[in-house]
Amino acid sequence: MNICQYKKGGIYSLISYEPLWNTMQKVGASTYTLQVKGGISSSTIRRLKSGESVSTNTIDALCQILHCSVQDVIEFLPKKSCPENVIQRQLGNKNFK
Repeated sequence: MNICQYKKGGIYSLISYEPLWNTMQKVGASTYTLQVKGGISSSTIRRLKSGESVSTNTIDALCQILHCSVQDVIEFLPKKSCPENVIQRQLGNKNFK
């Protein structure tokens, strides 16, 4: 997995959904399960698969559906995972510490 993956619009993701897929595998859930049990839309599933942002309401719903914690759904990738110039561009050259 490319930690500093380029996203549409020049945004680099610092959040990984890799824990979600691992948790789903552990509990035997599929994307169909998320849609039917939790009302997660197909467009949200697509966003998760492509590593795009989702709302905190979605994260909450995923935790409830899978009976897990936030850390079992998302992982923050430290800024050092991406080149400094990428972080600066993402933040509009604001100081980020």
